[in-house]
Amino acid sequence: MNPYLAQSEYIDFDHPAVSGKAAELAADRSSEDEVARACFEFVRDSIRHSWDFKMNPVTCRASDVLLHGTGYCYAKSHLLAALLRANGIPAGLCYQRLSVGSGGAPYCLHGLNAVFLRQHGWYRVDARGNKPGISARFSPPIEQLAFTLIAQEERDLPEIWPAPLPVVVQALTTHDTVEQVSRNLPDIELVQLEKSKLPARI
Repeated sequence: MNPYLAQSEYIDFDHPAVSGKAAELAADRSSEDEVARACFEFVRDSIRHSWDFKMNPVTCRASDVLLHGTGYCYAKSHLLAALLRANGIPAGLCYQRLSVGSGGAPYCLHGLNAVFLRQHGWYRVDARGNKPGISARFSPPIEQLAFTLIAQEERDLPEIWPAPLPVVVQALTTHDTVEQVSRNLPDIELVQLEKSKLPARI
């Protein structure tokens, strides 16, 4: 579990503001599930989704997401991972590949988290922020994510990553405004593999 508890450039829970917020969220909570829920609901409800609110600056590092109170789904997942790890709860990054529109091309990645809860194992949560038509919740062992797959080329990608994908970091660190990011959302090419050649979860 060490990679899912480590601090890094973009999951920088060693930053005093992040570690302080993590401690605040954990205070007076008696169980691991309660701490995880508090961290999730804080990021979901208190950090504004950059595109929903057309809110700059573009953030990537967890401490910057907390400082500015805004982030795309990817950045919000970095902050949630940081808060969970600061509280000793293993957390990773997950992605879905979704249609940008109502179905069909173009596609982009959507960022969310997996948290390891001793009572439930790995459990995915989506803190992108609720709005009409989107109601993501923390209700283990039942997943309640922001989006369900509808288009043929959409995917739930099975990996649990300890660090952000480079294509995500590039999108968030090479564009100056949320509008520029929206025109250059990260995506990956799907590779069709035989079942026997599918990679193990990492």
